[in-house]
Amino acid sequence: MIVASDFGTGQVFLSMLWFVMFFIWIWLLIMVFSDLFRSHDLSGWAKAAWVIGIIILPYLGVLLYLIVRGGKMHEHAIQAAQAQDAAFKQYVQQAAGSGGSVADELARLADLKAKGVIDDAEFEQLKAKALASA
Repeated sequence: MIVASDFGTGQVFLSMLWFVMFFIWIWLLIMVFSDLFRSHDLSGWAKAAWVIGIIILPYLGVLLYLIVRGGKMHEHAIQAAQAQDAAFKQYVQQAAGSGGSVADELARLADLKAKGVIDDAEFEQLKAKALASA
């Protein structure tokens, strides 16, 4: 009870501030190391030098990395986001079953009809379905 009464409002604020700063530091380390290891423009020796520098002088190493390679970090983040977006769009197109435009679908149906895979009735039915979905 005596310890709880000595813990004032300012001490709670400072404890929360240090807690938040700790997680910001962990987040910065994760971001720097993830960028460092996915960077294709650095050689293995340069990556090793950055890792050793960050381990030996953590605050200065991270600060220098952000200053020297901050622009590249941004470019890598944009490239990763674009690749993820393209993969998502491709997945959605595959999941939706839309292989392309209506003209592509009609050409595919005509090819199947010419090969004898589908008959005239099936061709007309699938053609009407493709034109209705457009």
